[in-house]
Amino acid sequence: MDLKQLRAFVTVAETGNVTRASSLLNLVQPAVSRQLHLLEEDMGTELFDRSRHGMLLTPAGKTMLEYARRILNEVARAKAEIQPTDGPVSGIVSIGLLASTSDLLATLLAGEVARRYPHIRLRLTIGYAGHLQDWLEAGDLDAALLYGQKETPALHVKALLEESLWVVANASAGLSRKRPLAFSRVAREPFVLPAAPQGLRAMIEHAATEAGVTLRVFAETNALSVQKELVVHGHGWTILPAVGVTREVEEGLLCAAPLASPGLQRTVVLAAPSSRQATAPVRCVIAALLDCVKITFEQGRWPDARWLD
Repeated sequence: MDLKQLRAFVTVAETGNVTRASSLLNLVQPAVSRQLHLLEEDMGTELFDRSRHGMLLTPAGKTMLEYARRILNEVARAKAEIQPTDGPVSGIVSIGLLASTSDLLATLLAGEVARRYPHIRLRLTIGYAGHLQDWLEAGDLDAALLYGQKETPALHVKALLEESLWVVANASAGLSRKRPLAFSRVAREPFVLPAAPQGLRAMIEHAATEAGVTLRVFAETNALSVQKELVVHGHGWTILPAVGVTREVEEGLLCAAPLASPGLQRTVVLAAPSSRQATAPVRCVIAALLDCVKITFEQGRWPDARWLD
């Protein structure tokens, strides 16, 4: 097994086609096919189902793909770490952004990285905090924003800001950030919530229990965009970070209000794996990410938040 075989395998898996993969790898098709056969011989099993519909991963191939990507990522990190100190900072950096913050930070971060470090290739992964933490601990991400995560043997954590959660409804409900709502009032409405076991779902249900009410859940989803879309179309209310609905509230699609005292708050943290040293490009991108978070907060684009760092 060698890196050429792994690159060929990953490229074919991602494109589903040897022809497209050979073009991306600047190799002739027989060379790519040979790399795949050599890898399969070494692994002692077929990694692809070859059919007229393309190259489909077998169960063994799906498992191998996870390891192959990690190996190639680690090699790229090693090259970036030992590059000459007087050369431009380069390499691949994988950053995880919370779904509620992606609209606010993704474009800003990409622009900052492109301006400061044009030789760095940025990979942005968007997801809920639980998924991002799993990918961090598995080595698939170099750093990520998470909610409320404490320092652990596997993760270094830096608290950035505390933000409030708002009740969110279709614009016709007439909610206002100047009129906080009690949980007893909120519980009268049907709810659209993140699917369990997401941390936000657990936090909302715990708060409802503390308030002595039971929420009537109409729908559950693992996609923030779907969650907001269902609320826009009047299928229920929800509870989300204020930053996650700012654009829709400004556009008149949604309305929102804070919960009455004590309300609901959670902490946004920056987390990175403690199992490996951050490379130079990773440190550079993390610094850019911290600057982007601070900039958006200072510009008032992170509503109802308190800076902690």
